[in-house]
Amino acid sequence: MTDINWSPLRPLEGAGRNRDIPPDQGSCRVFVIGLLATIALAAFLPFTASATELTGKPRIVDGDTIVIGDQRVRLHGIDTPEAKQTCQRQDGTVYRCGDMATFALAELIEEHWVTCKGDTTDRYGRLIGVCVTGPVDLNAEMVRRGWALAYRRYSTDYVDEENDARAAGRGIWQGRFVPPWEWRRGKRLDAVAAGDQKGCRIKGNVGRGGKRFYHIPGGRWYDQTNIDRSKGERWFCTEAEAREAGWRRSAQ
Repeated sequence: MTDINWSPLRPLEGAGRNRDIPPDQGSCRVFVIGLLATIALAAFLPFTASATELTGKPRIVDGDTIVIGDQRVRLHGIDTPEAKQTCQRQDGTVYRCGDMATFALAELIEEHWVTCKGDTTDRYGRLIGVCVTGPVDLNAEMVRRGWALAYRRYSTDYVDEENDARAAGRGIWQGRFVPPWEWRRGKRLDAVAAGDQKGCRIKGNVGRGGKRFYHIPGGRWYDQTNIDRSKGERWFCTEAEAREAGWRRSAQ
């Protein structure tokens, strides 16, 4: 048999370095650490939902809320008088500015289709969106016409439109009003609340043909009745006082 000369093998270059971590395992560990760092960073970044877009013929709820399909939409960045809210003109007459805001939105939309886009919902499940019909931005136009205020608590997008409406005396800027967000907290105009401050809460209303009826708290038409002093309407403290003045009690 031929003898074979067994000589000791020389170590490869770099041998002995990171002996405990094979090259492929080391790369895997670096990848995992990077992935965990990315996840941790993402936890501190704001989450942005994908935008929702709705198109259809809307049902108008009030001056800043519509329904498209089965989704309620709250117009972003604006606030309009509430449905039962009243305001006061320069001549002192009181009018239902909440109804007027609703009518103003209906006039803008007419029979047109509306498209609304938004990426957030409020606590009532309403989509908060910017709505347009054709080239008209409904949010901006409601403020420009004076039937909505810029809702600065959430956005300053429509402050310029509000300044324009105020300068021109359009919509609710024609007289005195309580901002809707304060009205929801119970604040009222002094003129409207004057009867309550005196403890006189019976409303003397002048109807068609000059017929005079009074409404007591809790009555069917009480909340819908507003006192317009220019028509001779007034507050009464008692039913006896109203009857003596020539008013009759309304049907309840």
